[in-house]
Amino acid sequence: MVAGLRFFTDRSDAGEPLLDADTGEELMHVQPSVAIVLGNRPPESPGTLYISTKQVIWLSDTERTKGYAVDFLSVSLHAISRDPDAYSSPCIYTQIDTGDEDDDESESSDSDSNEAVNLSKVAEMRLVPSDPNQLDALFEVFSECAELNPEAVEEDEQEHNWVFSADHSGLEMSLDEVPEWDSSQASTNTIGHPNGNSDLARNVLELQINDQRFEDAEEMESKNSNGGH
Repeated sequence: MVAGLRFFTDRSDAGEPLLDADTGEELMHVQPSVAIVLGNRPPESPGTLYISTKQVIWLSDTERTKGYAVDFLSVSLHAISRDPDAYSSPCIYTQIDTGDEDDDESESSDSDSNEAVNLSKVAEMRLVPSDPNQLDALFEVFSECAELNPEAVEEDEQEHNWVFSADHSGLEMSLDEVPEWDSSQASTNTIGHPNGNSDLARNVLELQINDQRFEDAEEMESKNSNGGH
């Protein structure tokens, strides 16, 4: 079940988040002076970012009862954004799976009280460090911890969704027509990491197309050989 973004107030006497040691959760990184932006709302006052093996936690430095957390299983995408047209400050941009097909963030942009935030509708979160030079290190830790929490694949998806057949699906595509990743299309200002393996299906498709070409070549060679005698 998708948890999405949630309030987090479980702190130790020292002000650090209380983690679930029973499940083996460990703290991986602490980054002070990080502002958080939820959806289209204005940024919260800077707080401290904690990245564990299970979740991302942000705790306010000024209000002990204010904090947010999201499990990595609910983070569908994270990226470094340095494009001022996308957001005014360099940040870690994340998309959050809310489990709702209508993910439009409908919260008022001029309200910043906990009670006014409907976290179930927050589908985007930005983490803005005071030092932009920390973005690469944050992204690396973020990616490592995200990989520790792979998205579960249902049995039907394993058996059907990732297998493409040129014979049975009606697919007519040469190998040259298989979309290639063009690095020139990637923005120099953004580094992204989606959850999942996008290359697997394409590799299977290439293998099947190559197999089909091999069979066609054998058949043509056989015909030519028979015709020559």
